[in-house]
Amino acid sequence: MANVLVIGAGRVGSTIARLLADSGDYRVTLTDRDEEPLRAVETGPTLATARLDIADVSALAQHLEGQFAVLSAAPFQHTVAIARAAAEAGVHYLDLTEDVRSTREVKQIASTARTAFIPQCGLAPGFISIVASDIARRFDRLDAVRLRVGALPRYPSNGLNYNLTWSTDGVINEYIEPCEAIVGGKRVEVPAMEEREELSLDGVAYEAFNTSGGLGTLCETFHGKVETLNYRTIRYPGHAAIMKVLLHDLALRHRREVLKDVLEHALPMTLQDVVIVFVTVSGQRDGRLVQETYANKIYGSEVGGRQTSAIQLTTASSICVVLDLLASGRLPGHGFVRQEDIGLDAFLSNRFGRYYRQDQTIQGGATQGGTAGGHRDRLAA
Repeated sequence: MANVLVIGAGRVGSTIARLLADSGDYRVTLTDRDEEPLRAVETGPTLATARLDIADVSALAQHLEGQFAVLSAAPFQHTVAIARAAAEAGVHYLDLTEDVRSTREVKQIASTARTAFIPQCGLAPGFISIVASDIARRFDRLDAVRLRVGALPRYPSNGLNYNLTWSTDGVINEYIEPCEAIVGGKRVEVPAMEEREELSLDGVAYEAFNTSGGLGTLCETFHGKVETLNYRTIRYPGHAAIMKVLLHDLALRHRREVLKDVLEHALPMTLQDVVIVFVTVSGQRDGRLVQETYANKIYGSEVGGRQTSAIQLTTASSICVVLDLLASGRLPGHGFVRQEDIGLDAFLSNRFGRYYRQDQTIQGGATQGGTAGGHRDRLAA
């Protein structure tokens, strides 16, 4: 039984801990700086809790002793500190960060590490990168790779058409930081919240716009291989316009703590959400212009007897899949590991990957029963 340290006892971190502990193959210690979220966790033979302030370097090092891996579900600001401590302790490192600069530092740390460093193991970046890479491998020449993901309330009831479903810090960060993309074959940075587009799935209208971090390492991987690569977040119509007023007109992009306080006191959290994954790849195959699309809707489910939101479930199960593959020797045991190095079939056949298989999938504009890994369309032009 492998010992695993999970840092961050929020909605996602606690779900990770429950999934791993219930599997019977991991002995989990869930830590947090605050006592309150830890008190809500039901402990047992394979799940313990402990208070840990990441700023206390010696305490962090002590908790890392004897661990097989550390999984960071902490806010992105703590990513680098945890990664450095993992390298010094000789412990495998996995995280959920979408922050581009933090991941670049993790990559540098991994270059001399004795263990594996696998950042961005969530939904986006994470699973979305695995899907895009899997589809792209079937093309002789790539033209465009477009990734769209949204975690949305099923029953929006406010002007933002939004409820808090995951880290407020993470949402604000991806709405502000520059976004990587490939345009005309060149790697560029484009502004967040821009290039808004409209789309419709299952008869429901959505908008999508640039946000930071969703591509993970795909820009590096696909540079020189594709003309267009971009990532956009899916929301209900009207969301982007209001957020741009808050971020730009009211200048709250420069006062993140104020914006966080406003959002967390005005927008209720909900477990009734839906995660939408939509990837479109176009290019040449056998001399013809072909488009292939992956579309998937995932809803919440029970984990350990508790109702769990779709974004909790997809994010937590994704990092658990990666840990399983690492523990079983199916991923490199040292150095930097990209999400696109993970095969989609290996991901979906994993016991934790099943949460991506029991969804409602989008096919021909109608909602149909789930199939393994969502629905894929191939269109030849």
